[in-house]
Amino acid sequence: MFKEILQDLVDRTDGGVAGLLMASDGIAIDQYSAGNGPFDIESVGMEYSVVLKGVQRAAEMLDTGPTQEVSVKTERLTTVVRMLSDEYFVALAVAPGGNVGKARYLLRTSAPKLIENL
Repeated sequence: MFKEILQDLVDRTDGGVAGLLMASDGIAIDQYSAGNGPFDIESVGMEYSVVLKGVQRAAEMLDTGPTQEVSVKTERLTTVVRMLSDEYFVALAVAPGGNVGKARYLLRTSAPKLIENL
C-alpha cells in the first residue's frame, strides 16, 4: 500500500527522484526510487530524521506550534519532508529544476491516506 502511494508521489512530480515513509527514529517503513538514483533515499531519510528532531525542538521552544513541513535544498537535490505525526514523516526527493511546489502539494494531499494506513 505505502509503496504505491510513494510511487504515485514520485511519478506525478516533475523531477521526482524518490519517496520515503519513515519513523522519526530513522527506521524506514517503505520507499520508492525512480530508476537508479545517485543516492540511497533511506540514508537521506535517516540523516534528515536527526535534523527534524532539532527543528521540532526549536518550534516547541519558540512556541510556534508543531512542525508540519521542512524543505532542504542542496546543489543536487531538494528534499521536502511532511510530518504525518510525532512518530512518522514522508519525504519526497526532487532533482534540480523539478517542481517542488507540486511535490509539496502532493505530500499534503497524500498525508491523510498515509496516516489512515499507518
